[in-house]
Amino acid sequence: MQALVALPVLLPMLGAALSVLVGRQAALQRAIGVVALAAVVVVAAVLLVAADRNGPIVAELGGRAAPVGIVLVADRLSALLLLISTVVTLAVLLYAIDQRIADYGRETASTTFHPIFLLLSTGVSLAYLTGDLFTLFVAFEIMLASSYVLITRRTTAPRIRSGMTYVIVSLMSSLLFLTAVGLVYAATGTVNLADLAGRVGELPPGLATVLALLLVVVFGIKAAIVPLHFWLPDSYPNAPAPVTALFAGLLTKVGIYALVRTQTLVFPQENPSLLLLIVAAVTMVVGALGAVAQDDLNRLLSFLLVSHIGFMLFGLAVYTPAGVAGTALYVVHHITVQATLFLVSGLITRRTGTVSIEQMGGLARSSPGLALLFAIPAITLAGLPPTSGFVAKLALLQAGAGAGLATRIVAGIVVLASLLTLYAVARVWVRVFWGTPKEPLPDDDPDDELVVGTARSARGMYWAASSLVAVSVLIALAAGPLSTITARAGEDLLGRDGYRVAVLGPLPGAPAVAAPVPYGSVAATSAAGGGR
Repeated sequence: MQALVALPVLLPMLGAALSVLVGRQAALQRAIGVVALAAVVVVAAVLLVAADRNGPIVAELGGRAAPVGIVLVADRLSALLLLISTVVTLAVLLYAIDQRIADYGRETASTTFHPIFLLLSTGVSLAYLTGDLFTLFVAFEIMLASSYVLITRRTTAPRIRSGMTYVIVSLMSSLLFLTAVGLVYAATGTVNLADLAGRVGELPPGLATVLALLLVVVFGIKAAIVPLHFWLPDSYPNAPAPVTALFAGLLTKVGIYALVRTQTLVFPQENPSLLLLIVAAVTMVVGALGAVAQDDLNRLLSFLLVSHIGFMLFGLAVYTPAGVAGTALYVVHHITVQATLFLVSGLITRRTGTVSIEQMGGLARSSPGLALLFAIPAITLAGLPPTSGFVAKLALLQAGAGAGLATRIVAGIVVLASLLTLYAVARVWVRVFWGTPKEPLPDDDPDDELVVGTARSARGMYWAASSLVAVSVLIALAAGPLSTITARAGEDLLGRDGYRVAVLGPLPGAPAVAAPVPYGSVAATSAAGGGR
């Protein structure tokens, strides 16, 4: 079982290497990518079941034990996010493959796309599974280096400008991240997360607070929380549809995951964080208002992405097991729904030849299937019952309502931001799908992916988007078991001792456990030392 922990990192990495070797053999490249990601989905599912039953699964790399050696750790949260992220990545890859064939008429593939795509998946898997801060930095660099290539493919002047913004901000955040890693190591003598959980408590409170805030800024940039979000609405809308869907679904969520992992394990709090509550509220409102003001469909979805990062941050700011569980559940829901909306946006712009909402219309009559593909994730994002968005928001509201006055106030802002989201997607529905169908814009530029003369069917693109819609519906249907898993994950994250014991072994002063007990249970928490 320990060997399986490394496979989500190794399989896409090996797939990327093989994809380079086969060069321009398009069918073989596509098969390698699909098989590698499908295998990771299976492995992630096995890891989730095993972690839920038996606790964190630790793989020590290089034969060296923690805290000196590098370890990979699969617990409930990391395995769950790894599973849903890889499912989305596989669907996006299938969409991208069919888009290239249907829209550009190219059976042959570039030698760069598939290897880079798989390397991005490698970075995402490593970020979820790593057990130390420096390897987390390496994982982000793998993701960012891959994203630099993907975001500038099929270059145009707007894409180059937006890509420069993305690259500059990412490089600055990476430099800040590396600085934070150095400061943490200088202060504690370790970068292992489980070891840091014990050593940070010995630091002067002021120093610990500075280190915590520095990591909040680093991961806040990567997660696009306000006011560190300015790069996202200018960068994502100009990328190709599958690339935008992948970035929106995964990259910002990895930032949220890193924030949750470090702030609960390394810098725990007993009470809600007023700072994070304020930032969460501002992020929700600014993102939602920005979305309402947009005419560009992709920019509208990008601002909604920013807004809903605030929802996830709110659950963390509550700092209770229920709040962190709500964040985990919301991340699972949002990864799927946000990626789906950007894929559907690609189908809409492909059909209309424009990203301007005001220049669209009547698609419900001319393309009812496309209307349905948009409607389901749109109402899910808005949080209407009985969707997965409603279940996730209800979990956040319940957590906020029971944690104090400040959290109840921000819970009210959650409702306000949800109403603004509903208004934004309803406006898209009215403008894009109702009314009289409009003629597509003339094809002035055959290389412009927004204007496509398609002699071939895009059936595969529709199937890929439909599969993610089905996943979001499945999340709603499985809300009970999924909520149980995330509730246990919330207890584990704030309990901390289960993770530390799995990585470091028995803690000094902790009583020995006579017999194994289910990880995350009351008995396990008591045996490990009584929680925090």
